[in-house]
Amino acid sequence: MGNIELKVEGMSCGSCVKHIKEALAPLAGVEAVVVDLAAGQVRVTGTAQSDALLAALDAAGYPAQLLAATTPTASKAAGSASGGCCCH
Repeated sequence: MGNIELKVEGMSCGSCVKHIKEALAPLAGVEAVVVDLAAGQVRVTGTAQSDALLAALDAAGYPAQLLAATTPTASKAAGSASGGCCCH
């Protein structure tokens, strides 16, 4: 089991945190999702692949990029420059 840390664009409120957790939690290999709203970062614990996490966040409207990974399956990717919550 490892950790994947992501920088997520467009997070601005508690609703964003909820949407991000809902987008990531059902994915295969996700054991826990911790969102740091102030830092704009998300830590995913488990065996999930970073590409799947990035795709799920992008589909939810929160483009992200990989900051760090301690899993051998992680790969670097970046999302688009737009997206995010409806409250801004």
